[in-house]
Amino acid sequence: MKFDPPLQPATLIRRYKRFLADVTLADGSEVTMHCANTGAMTGCATPGDTVWYSTSDNPKRKYANSWELTETQHGHLICINTAQANRLVVEAIKEDVVAELQGYETLRTEVPYGEERSRIDILLQSPDKEDCYIEVKSVTLLEEDGQGFFPDTVTTRGQKHLRELGVLAQQGKRAVLFFAVLHSGIEKVSAAKHIDAVYNQLLIDAQALGVEILCYQTTLSSVHMSINKRVPFSQN
Repeated sequence: MKFDPPLQPATLIRRYKRFLADVTLADGSEVTMHCANTGAMTGCATPGDTVWYSTSDNPKRKYANSWELTETQHGHLICINTAQANRLVVEAIKEDVVAELQGYETLRTEVPYGEERSRIDILLQSPDKEDCYIEVKSVTLLEEDGQGFFPDTVTTRGQKHLRELGVLAQQGKRAVLFFAVLHSGIEKVSAAKHIDAVYNQLLIDAQALGVEILCYQTTLSSVHMSINKRVPFSQN
């Protein structure tokens, strides 16, 4: 995935109201930009961090600039635009980067499914294979020693998705939880039991039912992002 034109830098003043951030541009002016992230963004939004942003030419947008990446004062890059996770995984599957998800003929996104009226992020299908349902989650919470966690806040939506994936696995379909690691400092992933104990237990239950877990690291820069290599997942 390329940023065209490349992202531009600014300095974070504050993030607030979930979807807004005030920044100082390179010329010293202050502006408000859109923040496409509903999570806690722990460690991803410290005042003084470098914000890398894109600019839309859509005249109907209230805020033309969108916060895409954070460069922390420790030198880590983090993709905070959660919508990019699905795009990155779709691109990686189409380019056969994810060995575990190769060999399917069709790929669809946002397909309705399940008893709880969900939409699966990615559905892979082939006449000779069981349908493969993939739920994508972005991992940006780094605590220590390269250990990443998901979620960074209690997620009832994520809990619902785990229940839905478990039902699919029971029905004999292939169900995959894909953790897209969008933080350059994260080298391994675990469920955040200390943040959402219900999610952690549901993940244990889902694995027991046959839900697969894949974790892939992402290369991040102001000009390009791409899924690159698998990293370990460990259960608490």
